[in-house]
Order: sequence, then structure tokens, then C-alpha cells
Amino acid sequence: MAETDNTQASPQEGSSSAETAPFVLPPPIKTPMYQAQNAERYLRQAQIRDIQKSTNCRLLCYVADNAAQITREDTIGMVEMLHNVPRGSNIDFLLHTGGGDIDASEKIVSMLRAAVGKDGRLRVIVPDFAKSAGTLIALAADKIVMSDSSELGPIDPQFLKKDGDGNLRWYSVLNYLLAYETICDQLRDNPNDLPTKVMLSKLDPTTVVQFQAIKRRARMLAEQHLHRWMFHEKKATYTKIAGELMDLNRWPAHGQMIGWEDAREMGLEIEYLAPDTKEWRTYWGLFCQQRLAVKDGTKLFESDYASLPM
Repeated sequence: MAETDNTQASPQEGSSSAETAPFVLPPPIKTPMYQAQNAERYLRQAQIRDIQKSTNCRLLCYVADNAAQITREDTIGMVEMLHNVPRGSNIDFLLHTGGGDIDASEKIVSMLRAAVGKDGRLRVIVPDFAKSAGTLIALAADKIVMSDSSELGPIDPQFLKKDGDGNLRWYSVLNYLLAYETICDQLRDNPNDLPTKVMLSKLDPTTVVQFQAIKRRARMLAEQHLHRWMFHEKKATYTKIAGELMDLNRWPAHGQMIGWEDAREMGLEIEYLAPDTKEWRTYWGLFCQQRLAVKDGTKLFESDYASLPM
């Protein structure tokens, strides 16, 4: 058998426990200037934590300036907010946006629903407005929370494209196609109508085909979202709602308001909170502070842990 040496090595002469003990850095604290610069953010995040305690639900906030569109860059902000959210969580998604890229909105939905999983539930809270691609995101919720100040919008995809002068501008897909169809109908009735021929020549055939594909995709996404989460197997309900949300006869203006009563009448699962209730005032108070923090085309992604202006 091998012998075990139970003797302990003696410390070298002149050494002490203080000299051999490892040096431990004190925990870091934020500097006073950093705290002062971020005081408003800390206040909002404290409000988010208080709301989460009362709802037992994670609160994530996407608040955009009126000039800020939903874009692919939003993935970064969503990853930040979801960083510490366990799979299967209940999530409240406070959303304020004028719309934008429907592909980017679909990615936001995919990330939210992956975090919610099969065991959690997703509510979209609309304090002011969630338009177009924002409405598409709201349709992916189990319920949409609205009050008197809340509005959804028609699903009218916006597409960034150069105009005749080479300047980038957002085009309404539905209105562009409506103009094309109207001009074609007029020419069928009167093939020799010269002004109508001139108007048709200003419309790009490639753009028409591209926009028709975008329109089909937007309709498909709206139906998929409603079918998978809000209405499951009720096909008549989700196809009817998707069609109504893209009906320019009912909603001729891109920015037209679809309030909670219209949304509920349409068949959407709406959780109405009166503006004088404590719960709604809490959401509205938080939103007002976040809305003041976004300006000049910026967006704010904020949770109890993350706060990222972009």
C-alpha cells in the first residue's frame, strides 16, 4: 500500500496569512455621474418592476417615434429585452409604432412567441397606436389590451423604394395597387383615354408585381397569426378579420383609427381597460415617460433589465 503523508508544509519563514490571502475586489458601484445621466431610465425600470409584481408577468416595451419604422435592426433590441426571460413566460408587450417592414414584424413575432412557448401567454398592450405592421404584431397575441386612447390600423404594408427623382420614400402597397387597378378599369372602359394612359405609364410593372406579392404575404401572415394563437381552428373568424383589415373600402386612409370597439366588433380578442382604472393609468404613465425619451426617429426597447435606444 502506498503511504499517505499527512504532514502539512510549513509556511516559509517571514510569511503571514495576510500576505498569502487572495486579494478580493469590492463590488463595483455606478458612478454618481452615470447614475445622474441614467436617472430617468432607472425610474422607468423601477415602474416596470412594480407592474410585473402586480401582474405576475414580464413586461417588454417597444416605443417608437412617429418617424421610426419597424426594421430589421429591431432584432438587436428584441434580443436585449428577451435576454433574461425564461422560456414559457407570460409576456406583456407594450407596443407603440406606426408600422414598417412586415418581414421585420414577423421576426419580432417569432421571437416573442418562442419566449412564450406552449405554456405562457402573450398580450399586446396598445397605449396609443400600433399601425399596419404593428397591427400584424398585435394579431399574434392571445389578447390585445386597449383603452379609449388605443388604436390599431388597417394592414397596409409600407415599402421603401426610390421615387422618380431617386429619393427614398415609403409607398403604401394597397394604395399603389388600388391606383393600378383603377387605371386599368378606366382603360378597359375607354381604351383611347390619353390622360389615363399617361398615368398608367408612370406605374412600374415590376413594382406592381412586387407589391401584389407583398399584399398576399401580409394577408397570409394576418391569417396565420390569428389562426395559430387567437382563434386556433375557427377558420371563418380569422379569414374574415384578415380580409376586413385589408379592405380599403372600409378603411380608405392608411392612418385611419380602428378603436377598441371596432376591433372587438370585428371579432378580435380585446381586453378593454377603462382610462380611469389603476391598471391602465399605470401603463399610460410608463408610456408617457418612454414616449418623451424617443425623438428624432429613434426607438426605445425597454424592460426591467434592458434599456436600449436605437
